[in-house]
Amino acid sequence: MSELRWNPIAREWVVTATHRQDRTFFPPPGFCPLCPTQEGGFPTEIPLPAYDIVVFENKFPSFRLPPPEPAVPDGDLFHVMPAEGVCEVVCYTSDHNATLAQCSVDQISKLVGVWRERYVDLGSRPEVSYVFIFENKGEAIGVTLPHPHGQIYAFSYLPPKIERELQSGNDHHRKTGRCLHCDVIAEERVDGRRIVAESEHFIAFVPFYARYPYELHIYAKGHLESMADFTPVQERDLARILKAVLQKFDNLWEMSFPYMMVMHQKPTDGQDHPGSHFHIEFYPPHRTKEKLKFLAGCESGAGTFINDTLPEDKAQELRGLAPQLQEVAP
Repeated sequence: MSELRWNPIAREWVVTATHRQDRTFFPPPGFCPLCPTQEGGFPTEIPLPAYDIVVFENKFPSFRLPPPEPAVPDGDLFHVMPAEGVCEVVCYTSDHNATLAQCSVDQISKLVGVWRERYVDLGSRPEVSYVFIFENKGEAIGVTLPHPHGQIYAFSYLPPKIERELQSGNDHHRKTGRCLHCDVIAEERVDGRRIVAESEHFIAFVPFYARYPYELHIYAKGHLESMADFTPVQERDLARILKAVLQKFDNLWEMSFPYMMVMHQKPTDGQDHPGSHFHIEFYPPHRTKEKLKFLAGCESGAGTFINDTLPEDKAQELRGLAPQLQEVAP
């Protein structure tokens, strides 16, 4: 069962998806549902003996097409709607022990092409207003399947964080005629202290307003609203800078670095959104190798983040780590 319940105080939808309680939790060796299915072995979600990149519908989705009927009736204050949408899983490689950072630039470039294809395909559906591509990596994030994979949620509405971001961009565009994100990139380049890596088409930096100690954003330097605007050259360039950033994360403490990776791009609701500018945001949970940044009372209850570090210091730390972008192997 899944449904959308309206919070009239926060003015946002909450997804109730009770069947997700039964999703796979750290299966024993040989029983990973994201590995290829071997002859005579455990039947996985992928009925092939090998694969390159695979996309399939999530077995435990938050959204469905068609959606089930809600468990409770709609009310005047407590609104409820069917949880309409699509949830997909993207397996980056058949290698169970790999990570995205360990994939080649060629493999990541293929993945960027898959992300682009899924964004366009899902976004073309009339019931889909926003295509949200993301990866949760590491036990510290709550991941229960270590096989390298990400997810795609096709929303029937604009998620609240995206909606606020778009409103800020739209207000800035109305006042100045310029893209807010382009202006943020320009400010970061003038200052320079928070830039971690830069390529021909993309730039990676710890933002001036970072909430997590090692929060990092990768932005398209040109005004690209979504992956649909990418050329093959830009797809490969994103793969190069993405690999460089992920390797820097891993080299920080010589460990497989956990993170949330989320992509922000133009909604697919057919409306004009001048505040859209493609970028990727990373939220790593660690503040030191041994300590996590927990979202405690002030963050969760008041919505105000407290960062125990200076973004300039963390950017310098990451910038100095190998690899430098031009040294990244194909």
